[in-house]
Amino acid sequence: MNINSLSNFSATLLPPLFSTAPTRSNVTEKNAIEGRNLNFSIKTRQAKVIPILRDCSLRIPCGQFWMLLGPNGCGKSTLLKVLAGLLTPTSGTVYVQRPKSFVFQNPDHQVVLPTVEADVAFGLGKFNLTPDKVRSRVSRALAAVGMSDYMQRSVQTLSGGQKQRVAIAGALAEACKVLLLDELTTFLDENDQVGVIKAVRNSLDGSEEVSALWVTHRLEELAYADGAIYMEDGKVVMHGDAATVMNFIEAKQSAYIKQINS
Repeated sequence: MNINSLSNFSATLLPPLFSTAPTRSNVTEKNAIEGRNLNFSIKTRQAKVIPILRDCSLRIPCGQFWMLLGPNGCGKSTLLKVLAGLLTPTSGTVYVQRPKSFVFQNPDHQVVLPTVEADVAFGLGKFNLTPDKVRSRVSRALAAVGMSDYMQRSVQTLSGGQKQRVAIAGALAEACKVLLLDELTTFLDENDQVGVIKAVRNSLDGSEEVSALWVTHRLEELAYADGAIYMEDGKVVMHGDAATVMNFIEAKQSAYIKQINS
């Protein structure tokens, strides 16, 4: 189900910023991600200021898998890049647990070495680890995303979804606390879409400390999430557990259909 048709249908509901998602860890009283009153604008060559993010606030508890949804152009990817530190907000404050890792929409921008094992181990070069510890981290990370049998495979022989799982494994091998994931299923077929999202879900289920924020416009992917944030026109409109956000979006869709048919 696609939610892009809702971009012109306004909503005003914004509940308090606390998680109503089920607790899966003893550390969920802390926040893995927190943004307060975040704004981000760009300036055109004619010196016109165009707001992209408008007073966005969000909180994501530790140890949970959250999704960030909204129509095309609503500011989802911009907000994710602000959280990742790839963009500096015009105003507001942001906190994200470290280490954090940003996984790109196109895995070819991130998977760079010839074999799966070498690529997952690449980021570990900045740590003072013995070869045995490197192999152990790589092995655990690949197991977490269901790619243990592909350790010696050439990256070029993998499907798009398998490359995405290798990119996620690289982040997990670095013992990141927060995964920031930008529309990973956009260019994938249905089987790879399911494989990638399950890989993220499984990697969090095996840890009480790793958290993830997944950007998507696919409503059906909410079935895998603990909580969700819904955006429109650069604003956070809805924030809460996945079922509540899904009901909210479905109600908006029904109201939108009635509006255009009336």
